[in-house]
Amino acid sequence: MKKFTSLLILFIITTSCGVRQTRDMLTSGDYDGAIINAVDGLRGNKNAKGKQDYVYMLEEAFAKAKERDLRNINAWFKDANPQNLDKIYNTYLQLNNRQEKIRPLLPLKLLKEGRDAIFPFEDYSDQIISSKNSLSIYLYNNCKALLANKDKIVVRRAYDDLMYLESINPGYKDVNKLIDEAQFKGTDFVHVYTKNETNMVIPKQLESDLLDFSTFGLNDKWTVYHSNKQKNISYDYALSLNFRNIAISPEQVKEKEFSKEKQILDGKKPLLNNQGQVVKDSLGNTIMVDKYKTIRINIYEFRQFKSAQVTAKVDYINLNNNQLIETFPLASEFIFEHVYAKYNGDRRACDDDYLNYFNQKAIPFPSNEQMVYDTGNDLKNKVKDIIARNKFRK
Repeated sequence: MKKFTSLLILFIITTSCGVRQTRDMLTSGDYDGAIINAVDGLRGNKNAKGKQDYVYMLEEAFAKAKERDLRNINAWFKDANPQNLDKIYNTYLQLNNRQEKIRPLLPLKLLKEGRDAIFPFEDYSDQIISSKNSLSIYLYNNCKALLANKDKIVVRRAYDDLMYLESINPGYKDVNKLIDEAQFKGTDFVHVYTKNETNMVIPKQLESDLLDFSTFGLNDKWTVYHSNKQKNISYDYALSLNFRNIAISPEQVKEKEFSKEKQILDGKKPLLNNQGQVVKDSLGNTIMVDKYKTIRINIYEFRQFKSAQVTAKVDYINLNNNQLIETFPLASEFIFEHVYAKYNGDRRACDDDYLNYFNQKAIPFPSNEQMVYDTGNDLKNKVKDIIARNKFRK
């Protein structure tokens, strides 16, 4: 019984809050918000006495929303501004959709008045079709005019409008062809190339990897990068990766000698007391304890080392006026290091994680070209980060 009473109280509180919120929306002019709340509140037992407030507010909100929308449409028609066509079309859709939200609930009873709530529905299909056709004509003609503009931002607006036109009126005239045209005309094409200002040869494979922008994943809706210029494209920007300096250290082998020692278990020995006598247990048996010995090892460590440092810069260039937009410094380093070791003594005295070095031998140093190439992954990631954080158009 207590559980039922608690649930009833919770239901009353929830309903009261919903009614209050719906009334606040209604009095503040948020008619559609009030309609949504009222429709939600009437789901279930719509004719319950506790839901009568929702019916009254739904009737009032529908009437006021309809009157407001029709008044606005009338004003937009009088204004005769073609930019209002979108508002007219979407408002007719709104009038129709509002009716469809309420229709499944009808009829709704007003119990005190002994009547059905009044919702004067209209057939807006003709108005929707007519306003959609007018809007389609306007958007189509306006977009064709915008496509003649050399400003890519303007062309991108045409693209958005054409996509909207395709969504409300699929297959209208040659809209799909115009969308492709807008996509091409609105795209910034960037020519990417490298410049070598060092006195060393840049490995061809490194240059190819750095210019393979298909692996960068940086092309977006309005920016496309090409390392090889295409004849039918006028490029807007250039991205130049300039190698400024390449420093390669000499091949070095650093030697180090050190010793280690450790105590290890070496059998058993009799336990002696302070007088040096053998200690026995209660049965007369000699007590035996662990015996340890010290082992030593001399280690001769060899560390092969070679490094390559590449400094470069990324230049953003506006090809329309051949002006430098911005420069970003770039640096990368690759280190070759190989350790091997020899020893004299007992290898058990060495730490376990060091033992693998005894199995290693000297290996050939990588060539200078390989060292420069091995900086490639780091360079590529840094170039990618620069481009991702710094767009050509701000």
